[in-house]
Amino acid sequence: MKDVPFRIAPGKICFVVRLTPKGGRNAIDGWARGADGLSYLKARVSAPPHEGEANEALIALLAHTFDVAKSKVRLVAGASARLKRVEVDGDAAALAARLAQWEKTL
Repeated sequence: MKDVPFRIAPGKICFVVRLTPKGGRNAIDGWARGADGLSYLKARVSAPPHEGEANEALIALLAHTFDVAKSKVRLVAGASARLKRVEVDGDAAALAARLAQWEKTL
């Protein structure tokens, strides 16, 4: 893989998620790359994009996936957009290892 789809910072990891609301189930669908070359993690939630319900479901999904509290997951950009920048607090190496399990999908 040429580029790293996530950024590791002290005590946290940052990455981009492309969220599909009303996706039928809550799941991580792996990494993808857009036409502009941006790598993002594809996620779907069953919640609708109404009054932040899909964002809340995404935070819960990521917290469960990374085995951290929901308070450790933040949307730092893109709250009303499909592409969202996310930060997860915790052991950056462990979080990166969890994200890397989907790298083969790029």
